[in-house]
Amino acid sequence: MKILVTGTAGFVGFHLAEFLLCRGDEVVGVDNINDYYDPRLKYARLYESGINDELIEWNKEQTSFKYPAYRFIRMNLEEKAALLALCERECFDVIVHLAAQAGVRYSITNPDAYAQANLISFLNVLEVARHIKVKHLVYASSSSVYGLNGTMPFSVKHCVDHPVSLYAASKKANELMAHTYSHLYRIPTSGLRFFTVYGPWGRPDMAYFLFTEAICNGKPIQVFNNGKMKRDFTYIDDIVEGIVNVMDKPAEPDKNWNPKDPDPSHSTAPYCIYNIGNNKPVELMQFIHEIEACFGKEAVLEMKEMQAGDVTATWANIDELEQKFNYRPVTSLETGLKKFTDWYKTFYSVKASTATAASQI
Repeated sequence: MKILVTGTAGFVGFHLAEFLLCRGDEVVGVDNINDYYDPRLKYARLYESGINDELIEWNKEQTSFKYPAYRFIRMNLEEKAALLALCERECFDVIVHLAAQAGVRYSITNPDAYAQANLISFLNVLEVARHIKVKHLVYASSSSVYGLNGTMPFSVKHCVDHPVSLYAASKKANELMAHTYSHLYRIPTSGLRFFTVYGPWGRPDMAYFLFTEAICNGKPIQVFNNGKMKRDFTYIDDIVEGIVNVMDKPAEPDKNWNPKDPDPSHSTAPYCIYNIGNNKPVELMQFIHEIEACFGKEAVLEMKEMQAGDVTATWANIDELEQKFNYRPVTSLETGLKKFTDWYKTFYSVKASTATAASQI
């Protein structure tokens, strides 16, 4: 297939593009390479995929020297005309939209960034999907949409009307926008609620990355809610498997959907929502101890109160993925963190910044 993947300089987009190229798909990747975190890591991911980072220019296409079927374009998705021109020229079979402004706490201090990157950009993606009659639009949502919901494990059948951060609200808005376009224009759309993705080439703003950086340098780790938190940490390879499984099977209308007892994860439109997680929440302190074991060093801990926008626990109910795709994550926490820390040691030569680490999970 010919696939447009947005956010290919990002963590998940980079890994997904590599997987698709290795299985024989043609991929066009786009990313604006913003500076939310160190752009050097984003350029390094692109170079790993065969894109010469010294030649990247705005709206200029570059072919990978590693994968002949991979082309990359630096582009702002807020620029609708450029995106539409690309999609009209290429006639993509599938769009996988992973580009977004990430970060729960960053959304509290920089709300405007989320309106542009997560709302306007997604509207433009929906519009081009409608215009070129794409066979399937798959997009990234987030476990953050569960907000104040306290019923565990989180199910796609639960209400998600009480977000606690603008980031979460923007992702819930994406799901609503997607349903509207699926209903009006019969575009098959599938939303994927990711649960704390980790692994090599990961995001430096995430807890496991910051913890690793701090432990390497003997710097303190800020552990929020005094460590009484759980996260459904999910290894990147398991995430990619889930994305591809869903991508290859376009959403279909649910003929048994009941408007008097509506299931929020399906509809009479070709629309689906899925959780992609490990289904095994881990105590934050256990997670820290696993990183300590990988380096043979103890962390310096600073216990802090709960931070605005955080939730105490996440836990993915993945029944829908299991039933439809026989999906089951296979990477243990020990194996996943070993792979991440091995990559970290090589990429950074076990040298990290001296900044105090603050957890974002």
